[in-house]
Amino acid sequence: QVQVVESGGGSVQPGGSLTLSCVASGDTDSIYRMGWYRQAPGKQRELVATITDSGVTNYVDSAKGRFTISRDNVKNTLYLQMNTLKPEDTAVYYCNANTLRDRRVSDYWGQGTPVTVSS
Repeated sequence: QVQVVESGGGSVQPGGSLTLSCVASGDTDSIYRMGWYRQAPGKQRELVATITDSGVTNYVDSAKGRFTISRDNVKNTLYLQMNTLKPEDTAVYYCNANTLRDRRVSDYWGQGTPVTVSS
């Protein structure tokens, strides 16, 4: 079992920056990939960025060049640095952890942290 808890959301003006954090606990050795997803009002949850345990990253096109995903394996913490924020980035951001233990793949989600981009 893995638990993930997000923090760092808030309100920011267009063009501003925010850094989200996600702390993982429990069976963290089983985590092979972590990522950030977001869900805007009235829309489906979508991928923002992922990072594997070897550091390979993947971004949705709208995040490329503006967002940076990183992880501190010692602190078991995932980050999402968001720059040049736009109103369309407004959403609840969720941390996700994919684990592999005893040949079983599992998926864990946090409760989400809201981000509002508005003037």
